[in-house]
Parts: sequence; C-alpha cells; structure tokens
Amino acid sequence: DVQLQASGGGLVQAGGSLRLSCSASGSTFSDYAMGWFRQAPGKEREGVSCISPSEGTTYYTTSAEGRFTISSDNAKNTVYLQMNSLKPEDTAVYYCAVGRSAYSGSSLEGYRYWGQGTLVTVSS
Repeated sequence: DVQLQASGGGLVQAGGSLRLSCSASGSTFSDYAMGWFRQAPGKEREGVSCISPSEGTTYYTTSAEGRFTISSDNAKNTVYLQMNSLKPEDTAVYYCAVGRSAYSGSSLEGYRYWGQGTLVTVSS
C-alpha cells in the first residue's frame, strides 16, 4: 500500500509563510502526479496544486497561483508546498495525494491515495 505523511501545518499570521511536506512510500514516486488539496470548515475539498515529479511540470489553481510553489525531491520521495502571503481564507486542512497517472490535474477523481492532512490556520 501507498502511505503518505503530510506535515508542516500550523498557526501563522496573515502575510506569513509555511512549507508543507508530504513523504510518500510504497510507490514509484516519480511515475505519478502528486497533488495538494485543501478542505476548509464546511466546504468541499478542492485542488491547490499538483506536480509531475518525473518532469517537474506543475499546475496551480487560481487561489494558489503566484503565492504557492510546489516542488519535489525525488530522491526523498517528498513533495513540498511553499505557501507565502498567506490569507485567512487559506485556513484549511491540507492533504497530499498520489495521482492515478503522471498528469492528474486538480480534480479529486484523478487521485487514488490520500494522506491524513495537516491543519493550516491563518489568523487575521
């Protein structure tokens, strides 16, 4: 089985930064897309960003574009999400996931394995 371990969440003031990490085990890391998603209280889970580790191709949703950066360290089987200029509306549980293919986009249906989530709280 594939296991994902997300970490790096916490409490930060608006305008601050956090870096989330997601370590993957049990799969050929670079063969599949890795995605970050988030779920705010009372809202549906939504895509944030994804990366194809083998090529470094990245994708960002509108909410993340220009503020967040996704990257991967294939040697460590780890994907990161650097989040800058955080806003209160970024408050959510952030999840990492392994895609069904190398290019899985931002749709939840494109991902088959999910981590447990890490909470990000941005205070105003």
